[in-house]
Amino acid sequence: MDIATVIDLGREALWMTILVSAPLLGVALAAGLLIGVIQAATSINEMTLSFIPKLAALAVVLVITGGWQIGVMVDFTRRIFERIPQLFG
Repeated sequence: MDIATVIDLGREALWMTILVSAPLLGVALAAGLLIGVIQAATSINEMTLSFIPKLAALAVVLVITGGWQIGVMVDFTRRIFERIPQLFG
């Protein structure tokens, strides 16, 4: 296994990580910003007020995109296992 193959595998793994985590991170960021603006406007600084809506938003996004995320991870894992003979052969 040469260095180019290792770099390619690492790049592909990082891309899959970004691709799978982007919907959850984006919704968490948007919900956090929205709740922060509401808290700043109303001067309510309750910690549970920011935690519960973010948790609910993440649960909804996970229900919507969870099947797709698992499919992407399974395809990536399948491609890695199919490349094993080429890596060490």
